[in-house]
Amino acid sequence: MPAPIVPSVPRYVPAPPTKEDLEWADLPIIDFSNAGTPEGRAALTPEVCNAMRTYGFMYVVNHGLTQAQNDRMFDIADVPFTQVPGEEMKQFAADIEGSGSYRGFKRRQYWEIDNGVRDQLEHYNIHCTVTDLQTHPKALQPFLPEIRALTEFNHGGILTPILQILARGLELPEDSFVDIHGFGHKSETYLRFMKYYPRTEEDEQKSKNVWLKGHTDIGSVTILWSQPVSALQIRCPDGKWRWIKHIDNAVVVNIGDSMEFLSGGFYKGTIHRVRQPPADQQGYARLGVFYFGYPNEDVKLTPMAESPVLKRVGILRRFEDEQAPTEGQFRSGRTAAYGLSKLTKKDDAVEEQFIHGVPVRHYS
Repeated sequence: MPAPIVPSVPRYVPAPPTKEDLEWADLPIIDFSNAGTPEGRAALTPEVCNAMRTYGFMYVVNHGLTQAQNDRMFDIADVPFTQVPGEEMKQFAADIEGSGSYRGFKRRQYWEIDNGVRDQLEHYNIHCTVTDLQTHPKALQPFLPEIRALTEFNHGGILTPILQILARGLELPEDSFVDIHGFGHKSETYLRFMKYYPRTEEDEQKSKNVWLKGHTDIGSVTILWSQPVSALQIRCPDGKWRWIKHIDNAVVVNIGDSMEFLSGGFYKGTIHRVRQPPADQQGYARLGVFYFGYPNEDVKLTPMAESPVLKRVGILRRFEDEQAPTEGQFRSGRTAAYGLSKLTKKDDAVEEQFIHGVPVRHYS
């Protein structure tokens, strides 16, 4: 049979990797070749759970997507920013503050980063079902079947085995987390295409070269497809900021606040930020592809206290169980407030706000 014909799309040419000698974070690289079997997940559990308890970040390789498919994914990811006219972008703009949802476009300069400096990034968010809860610009419509295949791959091929492994690490039934992370209307799990643009030297000086302040993610698990422009840094256990190095066709995985709450602090939501790239990459835009895994909207963010591990090591709570928000409350509250609400300065490096009684910190 002839191969199926896919719609043509302009080729996205990424920046070359930096040649600068940066201080890289030493993250574990997890081989997912056998993650589709119970035996494979059992073998991966010690290494994955140790990574998620220490750094909160890891690389995943051999996940099942080829380099050619990866290239095609980035070609499609650039379409919202290069093929959609400005007026149409406005029609599909997300009502972020009003709805507490990122579905659609977040335009540039929506957030204040620091000292009056506005952001220079835009992103297009797509609910995991792709077409059930939103419509899309004309330029993206030919690619919707491929985008749906991509969300299914991220959810079933990467997010699901990670959730199963994290449950194993807590000695819970393997699908304990999977059962509350639905692929459908009950959650706000989404795919994001995002593009950062170079800033003026004045903005760099005012913001101390920080493009997005240090933060933890809202959801349970974030999947970031590695790309060559070095800008992501994590705050390591010793308190130092270190760079995340690009690995071809790898994904970078990190834990978010929701998983920290559900695991009683056993897994850590790790602080990370985005800053100006090194000198040899400063003229390039930074295109990213993300998959953000969220618990279902009605899940109350209390620890899974039935875990034998938590019974042994104890639970670290950020709030009392009776005060715990649902995922929907926490997610929508943080989404609506980010970059718009006033922060309280804790010290020279930390600012704080409260979302449904939960302290949320931002780091310079």
